[in-house]
Amino acid sequence: MKHDLTHLPRAGDAVAGRPGTSSEALEANFSDLHPPLTQRQALIESQRCLYCYDAPCIEACPSDIDIPRFIRQISEQNIDGAAHTILEQNILGGSCARVCPTEILCEQRCVRNHDAECQPVLIGLLQRYATDHARFDGHPFQRAADSGYQVAVVGAGPAGLACAHRLAMLGHRVTVFEAEAKPGGLNEYGIARYKMTDDFARKEVEFLLEIGGIEMRYGQRLGHDLSLAQLHSDYDSVFLGLGLGASRQLGLTGEDAPGLAAAVDYIKQLRQAEDLVDLPLARRCVVIGAGNTAIDMATQMARLGADEVTLVYRRGVEAMSATGHEQEIAKVNGVRMLTWATPREVLLDAEGRVSGMRFERTHATEGQLQGTGETFEVEADAVFKAIGQGFDDDSLNDPAASELARDGERIRVDDAFRTSLPRVYAGGDCVAPGQDLTVQAVQHGKLAAHAIHQDLLAKQEAA
Repeated sequence: MKHDLTHLPRAGDAVAGRPGTSSEALEANFSDLHPPLTQRQALIESQRCLYCYDAPCIEACPSDIDIPRFIRQISEQNIDGAAHTILEQNILGGSCARVCPTEILCEQRCVRNHDAECQPVLIGLLQRYATDHARFDGHPFQRAADSGYQVAVVGAGPAGLACAHRLAMLGHRVTVFEAEAKPGGLNEYGIARYKMTDDFARKEVEFLLEIGGIEMRYGQRLGHDLSLAQLHSDYDSVFLGLGLGASRQLGLTGEDAPGLAAAVDYIKQLRQAEDLVDLPLARRCVVIGAGNTAIDMATQMARLGADEVTLVYRRGVEAMSATGHEQEIAKVNGVRMLTWATPREVLLDAEGRVSGMRFERTHATEGQLQGTGETFEVEADAVFKAIGQGFDDDSLNDPAASELARDGERIRVDDAFRTSLPRVYAGGDCVAPGQDLTVQAVQHGKLAAHAIHQDLLAKQEAA
């Protein structure tokens, strides 16, 4: 009964004398994490920017957005111009404005941090303001003349969508193959609900597809319905924008017991729920991990109404991959954080369901993590794993895919995102360079599209 949470009460149920929670109350708990700026706030904030000529914020932006330019355009009340400046470099600029860790990227490098104000310009919120309020007459970008080339894009996540859009702009015909029933990838299925509200991921994809020249095919999974060998044969080029969908295992007995689940699976269910009251809710839950997925999972359980949420990590706070800002979100929502502890045993009740977890305290000696031998237990109705993800083993199992050079489990690419197979490119979470960020994936897709375009032109000239 792997990942079975059906024995848990629903989020809207009355439990132990406590009244149930209404749909309206739960939706209020999942409203915007950071409310958008008003027109007046955006105007005032944009005028705090110094519009630096050699702007360090641009250097810190993975997608190369001309930040001072779009902020100046907002200050001049040229909102369409500001949005165009953003979208010409990052077609998913609206979602990135919501989920990008600006506190460790552009805003961290803002020169305002070093003056008397000690407060960076709110670049992320200004980017959201511009992309939310633009009113284009049709799609802001036009397709070039049809090149006659056809490109397959595998994966409709940020990398694949950015690649498809840029290829369409350059005049190529693109077919996007997506395993799920909806496009968007992480934006649709994996981001905390309070970060991506009002069905924004779907609306952004609809806007992106207005460019034309892009065909979407859903329910098409590499290694199941598709093979890389066939795509390589049928298309002039192939871009792999594969997500990391397989959750890593703890390697403990009882890992398949009811009440132990992958955090990404629950977040996906939460994101797609029409009514939050129907979600299974553990009144006492443990989240194992230290990244943004772990934070998102823990915070959302708290907002759903869990009484106790404990996040456990095997090292110290300073080693957590979640940013300090994300950690603070969890703490504000009542999440308890336990560090220097590693899971050792899944505790089960008489019916074989999760009743808690036994941990061993750890310490580091010369950087090497070691157990101390001291253990403790945390009672829980459910335990959620957020310890990282890897490839679905079947995704790259055909003869052509098995030839791809790898760095560990990820696909090796050169500076132009070319793989070791001719005419096959890759970007996003499935490749080694960079961080697993939405904005980084968008940049990979965009740059790969330009490499594909140049290689197709070179092929045409050679012929």
